[in-house]
Amino acid sequence: MSTTFTIDSSTSRATPVATPMKRVTVPAVRQRKGKEPLVMLTAYTVRMAQILDPHCDMLLVGDSLGQVIYGLPSTVPVTLDMMAAHGAAVVRGSYHAMVIVDMPFGSYEASPEKAFESAAWLLKQTGAAAVKLEGGAAMAPTVSFLSERGIPVMAHVGLTPQAVNALGGYGARGRSEAEAKKIIGDAQAVAAAGAFSIVIEGVMEPIAVEITRSVAIPTIGIGASAECDGQVLVTEDMLGMFERVPKFVKRYGDMAGYIGERAASYADEVRQRAFPGADQIYVPKS
Repeated sequence: MSTTFTIDSSTSRATPVATPMKRVTVPAVRQRKGKEPLVMLTAYTVRMAQILDPHCDMLLVGDSLGQVIYGLPSTVPVTLDMMAAHGAAVVRGSYHAMVIVDMPFGSYEASPEKAFESAAWLLKQTGAAAVKLEGGAAMAPTVSFLSERGIPVMAHVGLTPQAVNALGGYGARGRSEAEAKKIIGDAQAVAAAGAFSIVIEGVMEPIAVEITRSVAIPTIGIGASAECDGQVLVTEDMLGMFERVPKFVKRYGDMAGYIGERAASYADEVRQRAFPGADQIYVPKS
């Protein structure tokens, strides 16, 4: 029995509640290879984690929070402290899904030892189950170093947003035969190094299909292929919170429009002194 923290949405207060922690585990994810597709979405807050948790196998605390939450131009400026704060929030708000936290740019590339220091700190600070890091063959020794020391690693190949400055943008990768071969080789290298799963982002579909068929661990697609062993999207993109989204995003709602309409209604009522009404104020008892 472990203790997690949930939010009573009627009071917005965090309250410790003892609940059995029957989370999805790393071995359980590995065993889903070639079976029912894995479902993963991003989460950065307690409340979003609570809402998504019953529907997801994994919740990714992505460094995409740099753009989604903080309005940064890319994921490059994201810090370990940011990831730790949001990772802890998502762990507190969930009880079923495995929580994976992104390793931000600069926290792991220098050496396997540096990566271990950063990853161990993140897991201690958040209570998450695993970390995710970008890069292929060059990162294979780091993946091996972490895995051998008890830190589960989700790898990430193809379009790697932390390398946006080197890539020159967010276009799909693998258009040339040479680049396609490199991406496939990258995926195979991190799989052999001990990663328990691989995110494949923004690649030509045949690349994702070949990787999925050639590695023994689950692949998680984002702009890749329906043949991957699972899928992930940035939740705010999927909900329609932004006007511009990548080609590979399917919008399942228009939350930006909905929120804007509700805010407009609230503003009208305030200006007309229609809010607060009798039901929202306290009056002395007669």
